[in-house]
Amino acid sequence: MHPAIPLLLELQKTDNEIASLRANLDTAPKRIREADAKLSGARAAVVSAKDALAQIVAVRKKTEFEVTEWRERAKKFRAQTAAVKTNEAYKALLHEIANAEMEIAKAEDTQLEQMMAAEEAEKNVKTTEAALRESEQTIAAERKEIENRAREVNRKLLADISVRDRIAAQVPEKILDVYSRAAKRHHGVALAAAVNEQCRGCGMRLLPHVYQVVYKPENLELQTCETCGCILYPSEPATPPSSGANPSAASA
Repeated sequence: MHPAIPLLLELQKTDNEIASLRANLDTAPKRIREADAKLSGARAAVVSAKDALAQIVAVRKKTEFEVTEWRERAKKFRAQTAAVKTNEAYKALLHEIANAEMEIAKAEDTQLEQMMAAEEAEKNVKTTEAALRESEQTIAAERKEIENRAREVNRKLLADISVRDRIAAQVPEKILDVYSRAAKRHHGVALAAAVNEQCRGCGMRLLPHVYQVVYKPENLELQTCETCGCILYPSEPATPPSSGANPSAASA
């Protein structure tokens, strides 16, 4: 087995841990944005509830003004009945009084509906405000947990980067280049076990002499899979080439 293989295996493990930590760290801003969006939604609900209540109050005041106005009209018409001199004028005033009283009754019914709507709107305001307070507490705790977790992940990431630098410093530059190219090509997987004359990275068959060199104790030559380019390493005791292999090709 090539002497750099143990270092490369350790380097690959560390690189995978670094990639996982970075992916975890990258999710923190997104989670904070999602939490803030929930809080914004709760705040918007409170604003909407208060706006609805304000509209109902405004309409209710308008109705109250209309009731007062119709009552004034009815009072005015009643006062005029004492001064009329003809039946026609008296009947006309009675008609106006009746119409004013009808409008007063309609407006009072509307006032009752508006009062009930205002009560519901006030309840909705209180409900949304309570939900907002709960959201603020929950999201503050969630944000704190995300930030604490991010700091812990960042601490581990820096430690792993330091370990990686130490391991990489022990690997020859040419071998490190081969490792880097293979890792980039296979999303962080640069090494593959050679088992039963097969590359476990891509599943393709290995040439018998390549397989033998991988398991050779004094091997000083790095072997890669000619199909996927992964660096090959032994994972079991060496076995002889398959019986169907060409001996001359193996020796070659």
